[in-house]
Amino acid sequence: MSPDGMWSIGELAEQAGVTVKTVRFYSDRGLLPEASRSSGGHRRYGPDALERLRLIRSLRTLDLPVPEVGRVLDHGDGLADALEDAIDGQLRELGSQLTALRWREAALKLIRDCPAEERADRLRLVGRVSAPPSTAPLARFWRGALPVRLSPRLVSSILEYAVPQPPPDPTPAQVLTFARLYAIATAPCPATDPRRQAGNRTDKVRRPDVLYDGLFDAYTLAAADLKGNRAPKRGQALDCFVAAHADSRGLRDSPEFRRRLSGLLALAADPMVDRYWELTGELSGSPEPTLGAAHEWLRASLDTDVAAAAG
Repeated sequence: MSPDGMWSIGELAEQAGVTVKTVRFYSDRGLLPEASRSSGGHRRYGPDALERLRLIRSLRTLDLPVPEVGRVLDHGDGLADALEDAIDGQLRELGSQLTALRWREAALKLIRDCPAEERADRLRLVGRVSAPPSTAPLARFWRGALPVRLSPRLVSSILEYAVPQPPPDPTPAQVLTFARLYAIATAPCPATDPRRQAGNRTDKVRRPDVLYDGLFDAYTLAAADLKGNRAPKRGQALDCFVAAHADSRGLRDSPEFRRRLSGLLALAADPMVDRYWELTGELSGSPEPTLGAAHEWLRASLDTDVAAAAG
């Protein structure tokens, strides 16, 4: 340090154990302001520059981007809080990167370990999914299938059940399951596909919120029978299911309504959606039945009830 307490760029670089080029880089980006210039136009740095440079180097070893380092340094007395926020951000980013690497690793193992004749198909299937995967296409799939007039509250509730979150550390089998879900959600939808006609199917439903609120209640009631592996049957769950459909249409539950509803639900059945729910259950690994499984159990219960009434 010079007698005047100032550092030349070379002196500062030597004391900090970095190159002159490094000091110039941080200085040019405003992270290390120069205090003055010598008569020859050379940069001069104040006595606090060495500590600031060491702090900058420490922050950079944490892989903080240069703009983020600048934001931390600019907080002055709030340095601790700013540093905590910056580190939290880096941890989130690192977590996302690690998840992406785990997904790639599981995908590679899936393709490596499958039978040779299946390898090309699995590669195409898995190759369409980003790492880590996005659930946005799955959410769009369901938003397009739900009634337009359904309230945001119920849309959000349905998406919570219908859009499974990818596991952060997946097995190869889970990667394959998610890829199959993704393929269903992003498949071209022909004009005859019942999902395209979701709005038409609910035209006679005057109050879609009444329908879906009632369906949620019916699914909850049916869950115990599903977990107990009991066969579809008459009971409170079925009555709640039929009442939801009747009330939403401004009609009353009756044998005739049940017969008509059974036919409508048969026409609206979509094997792709059924398969979607099966895969959702596989991916989550939860013992709780999916909404799709509950719906199919109740639809089978209705068919059983209608058949018994006709016999």
